Amino acid sequence: MAIVQLLKKGNTSSGIAALGNTILAILKFFAAAFSGSGTMFASAMHSLADAINQGFVFFGSSLAEMKPSKRFPTGFGRVVNIFCMIAVIVVSIMAYETILKGWKLLQHPEESTDFLLNALVLLAAFIIDGFILFKAMKEILHEARVEKKGNIVAQAFKNVGKASPATRLVFYEDLVATAGAVLAFIGISLAEFGILAADGAITILIGLLMIFVAFRVGYDNMIGLIGVAAPIEVEIKVGQVILEDTDAVDIHSLRIMQEGRSYHVDGIVELRKGLTLADADDIKFRVKNRLLNQPEISDVTLGIIEDDGATSWTSSPKPL
Repeated sequence: MAIVQLLKKGNTSSGIAALGNTILAILKFFAAAFSGSGTMFASAMHSLADAINQGFVFFGSSLAEMKPSKRFPTGFGRVVNIFCMIAVIVVSIMAYETILKGWKLLQHPEESTDFLLNALVLLAAFIIDGFILFKAMKEILHEARVEKKGNIVAQAFKNVGKASPATRLVFYEDLVATAGAVLAFIGISLAEFGILAADGAITILIGLLMIFVAFRVGYDNMIGLIGVAAPIEVEIKVGQVILEDTDAVDIHSLRIMQEGRSYHVDGIVELRKGLTLADADDIKFRVKNRLLNQPEISDVTLGIIEDDGATSWTSSPKPL
């Protein structure tokens, strides 16, 4: 039952994407086997890589929701980064195989058949990948807590850096997958009109797009594993929550680390002068509980000192 409960907390976008891309991979490999299209083979490899990756990431995002233990007191937020790095290795291997296939087709072009079958499969791919991409965009806005309404595509691109590692991976992979479906259709269409070299060229291009995803996702998760500071918007919000308390005069120092899709807060708060130790302790726990009530904050460590008379915190702090 505990495992089932964890899986329910897994990243929704990656779970849907894993299922959708598994179906697409089967359809595309079927079409590639019957038609001999290298472009369709490349697209099938891409869908297979996406399905494996997103399955890994869904499982990793579920494990990341485990509660902190005595041995792992800060929790398991970075587990999802590890699984995302495994996904990067899978994408890289699939990209290499795809580019190799495209290079062979450029040197020895082959005629493909069953244009209608390929076109129908790619239409299904465009619809399914487009739907997954749209869900990922909505997930980005939800995780980034974007309140302003507007163009969902523009908002998603603007706020993708604030989303969880799992959601970012789904977004980048299905952005390329949706574009890849369009490119694959162009490739098989040109091949149908006798431009056979287009099949190999588009295959290589899809492989290069897969490499872009590998590097983009790899970089994001590498810095996540090292330990990255929270976005400046999160830091400002945390500062505002602390200073909402009437007894909190200033923030002497504040450090917020991102762990998966949650944040760890470590800071020193300056309290008004004249408080007893017991009162100051009560205020500290009051502020701490207020921070822990924020859904994105998983851990808070606060120190307290008396107001030193100098202003250390501004409403728009500069990131380190």
